[in-house]
Amino acid sequence: MQASSPIIDIARVIQLSVAPVFLVSGIAALLSVLSGRLARLVDRARTLETLIATAEDPARVPMREELHILSRRGKLIYRSITLGTTSALLVCLVIASLFISALGEFPISKIVGAMFIAAILALIAALLSFLREVFLATRALRIGHS
Repeated sequence: MQASSPIIDIARVIQLSVAPVFLVSGIAALLSVLSGRLARLVDRARTLETLIATAEDPARVPMREELHILSRRGKLIYRSITLGTTSALLVCLVIASLFISALGEFPISKIVGAMFIAAILALIAALLSFLREVFLATRALRIGHS
Protein backbone atom coordinates (compact mmCIF):
# COMPACT_ATOMS: atom_id res chain seq x y z
CA MET A 1 0.00 0.00 0.00
CA GLN A 2 1.30 3.41 -0.96
CA ALA A 3 1.39 6.10 1.73
CA SER A 4 -0.52 9.22 0.81
CA SER A 5 1.43 12.40 0.32
CA PRO A 6 0.64 15.68 2.10
CA ILE A 7 -0.40 17.25 -1.22
CA ILE A 8 -2.88 14.47 -1.90
CA ASP A 9 -4.23 14.79 1.65
CA ILE A 10 -4.72 18.54 1.25
CA ALA A 11 -6.34 18.08 -2.17
CA ARG A 12 -8.76 15.58 -0.62
CA VAL A 13 -9.62 18.01 2.19
CA ILE A 14 -10.22 20.79 -0.32
CA GLN A 15 -12.60 18.48 -2.20
CA LEU A 16 -14.39 17.64 1.04
CA SER A 17 -14.72 21.28 2.04
CA VAL A 18 -16.33 22.46 -1.21
CA ALA A 19 -19.86 21.49 -0.15
CA PRO A 20 -19.62 23.23 3.24
CA VAL A 21 -18.28 26.36 1.50
CA PHE A 22 -21.38 26.41 -0.72
CA LEU A 23 -23.50 26.00 2.41
CA VAL A 24 -21.81 29.06 3.95
CA SER A 25 -22.59 30.98 0.74
CA GLY A 26 -26.25 30.01 0.98
CA ILE A 27 -26.40 31.01 4.63
CA ALA A 28 -24.78 34.35 3.74
CA ALA A 29 -27.54 34.95 1.18
CA LEU A 30 -30.16 34.16 3.83
CA LEU A 31 -28.48 36.55 6.28
CA SER A 32 -28.53 39.26 3.62
CA VAL A 33 -32.29 38.82 3.14
CA LEU A 34 -32.85 38.85 6.90
CA SER A 35 -30.74 41.99 7.34
CA GLY A 36 -32.73 43.75 4.62
CA ARG A 37 -36.02 42.82 6.27
CA LEU A 38 -34.76 43.99 9.64
CA ALA A 39 -33.62 47.32 8.19
CA ARG A 40 -37.03 47.94 6.58
CA LEU A 41 -38.75 46.96 9.82
CA VAL A 42 -36.63 49.39 11.86
CA ASP A 43 -37.31 52.18 9.36
CA ARG A 44 -41.06 51.55 9.58
CA ALA A 45 -40.94 51.49 13.40
CA ARG A 46 -39.10 54.82 13.49
CA THR A 47 -41.65 56.35 11.14
CA LEU A 48 -44.51 55.08 13.29
CA GLU A 49 -42.93 56.40 16.47
CA THR A 50 -42.69 59.85 14.87
CA LEU A 51 -46.31 59.67 13.71
CA ILE A 52 -47.53 58.54 17.14
CA ALA A 53 -45.85 61.54 18.76
CA THR A 54 -47.89 63.94 16.62
CA ALA A 55 -51.15 61.97 16.20
CA GLU A 56 -54.47 62.40 17.98
CA ASP A 57 -55.31 59.80 20.65
CA PRO A 58 -57.76 57.67 18.57
CA ALA A 59 -55.28 57.46 15.69
CA ARG A 60 -52.51 56.20 17.97
CA VAL A 61 -54.18 52.87 18.76
CA PRO A 62 -53.67 51.19 15.35
CA MET A 63 -50.16 52.62 15.14
CA ARG A 64 -49.27 51.15 18.54
CA GLU A 65 -50.72 47.80 17.46
CA GLU A 66 -48.55 47.90 14.36
CA LEU A 67 -45.52 48.81 16.49
CA HIS A 68 -46.23 45.79 18.68
CA ILE A 69 -46.35 43.51 15.63
CA LEU A 70 -43.14 45.08 14.31
CA SER A 71 -41.48 44.41 17.66
CA ARG A 72 -42.47 40.73 17.53
CA ARG A 73 -41.28 40.47 13.94
CA GLY A 74 -37.99 42.15 14.85
CA LYS A 75 -37.37 39.61 17.62
CA LEU A 76 -38.02 36.75 15.19
CA ILE A 77 -35.66 38.23 12.59
CA TYR A 78 -33.02 38.81 15.26
CA ARG A 79 -33.35 35.17 16.34
CA SER A 80 -33.06 34.04 12.71
CA ILE A 81 -29.95 36.14 12.19
CA THR A 82 -28.38 34.80 15.38
CA LEU A 83 -29.14 31.18 14.46
CA GLY A 84 -28.02 31.67 10.85
CA THR A 85 -24.75 33.24 11.97
CA THR A 86 -24.23 30.42 14.45
CA SER A 87 -24.81 27.91 11.66
CA ALA A 88 -22.32 29.65 9.36
CA LEU A 89 -19.70 29.78 12.13
CA LEU A 90 -20.15 26.08 12.86
CA VAL A 91 -19.73 25.24 9.17
CA CYS A 92 -16.55 27.34 9.12
CA LEU A 93 -15.31 25.39 12.14
CA VAL A 94 -16.09 22.16 10.28
CA ILE A 95 -13.96 23.33 7.35
CA ALA A 96 -11.11 24.40 9.63
CA SER A 97 -11.35 21.10 11.52
CA LEU A 98 -11.06 19.15 8.28
CA PHE A 99 -7.79 20.90 7.50
CA ILE A 100 -6.49 20.58 11.06
CA SER A 101 -7.30 16.89 11.00
CA ALA A 102 -5.54 16.36 7.67
CA LEU A 103 -2.46 18.39 8.55
CA GLY A 104 -2.04 17.07 12.06
CA GLU A 105 -3.54 13.65 11.48
CA PHE A 106 -5.93 14.07 14.39
CA PRO A 107 -8.90 11.68 14.38
CA ILE A 108 -11.70 14.22 14.91
CA SER A 109 -14.39 12.78 12.63
CA LYS A 110 -16.95 12.60 15.46
CA ILE A 111 -16.32 16.22 16.40
CA VAL A 112 -16.66 17.31 12.76
CA GLY A 113 -19.85 15.30 12.44
CA ALA A 114 -21.31 16.77 15.61
CA MET A 115 -20.46 20.34 14.53
CA PHE A 116 -22.01 19.77 11.11
CA ILE A 117 -25.19 18.36 12.67
CA ALA A 118 -25.31 21.36 15.04
CA ALA A 119 -24.86 23.71 12.07
CA ILE A 120 -27.74 22.12 10.18
CA LEU A 121 -29.97 22.20 13.28
CA ALA A 122 -29.17 25.89 13.78
CA LEU A 123 -29.97 26.53 10.11
CA ILE A 124 -33.29 24.68 10.43
CA ALA A 125 -34.15 26.75 13.52
CA ALA A 126 -33.19 29.96 11.67
CA LEU A 127 -35.42 29.05 8.75
CA LEU A 128 -38.33 28.17 11.06
CA SER A 129 -37.97 31.50 12.86
CA PHE A 130 -37.86 33.27 9.48
CA LEU A 131 -40.99 31.41 8.41
CA ARG A 132 -42.78 32.51 11.61
CA GLU A 133 -41.78 36.11 10.88
CA VAL A 134 -43.14 35.87 7.33
CA PHE A 135 -46.41 34.40 8.62
CA LEU A 136 -46.69 37.21 11.16
CA ALA A 137 -45.94 39.82 8.49
CA THR A 138 -48.52 38.47 6.06
CA ARG A 139 -51.16 38.01 8.77
CA ALA A 140 -50.73 41.67 9.76
CA LEU A 141 -51.09 42.89 6.16
CA ARG A 142 -54.02 45.18 5.59
CA ILE A 143 -53.93 45.87 1.88
CA GLY A 144 -56.88 47.95 0.70
CA HIS A 145 -58.14 48.68 4.23
CA SER A 146 -58.30 52.23 5.44
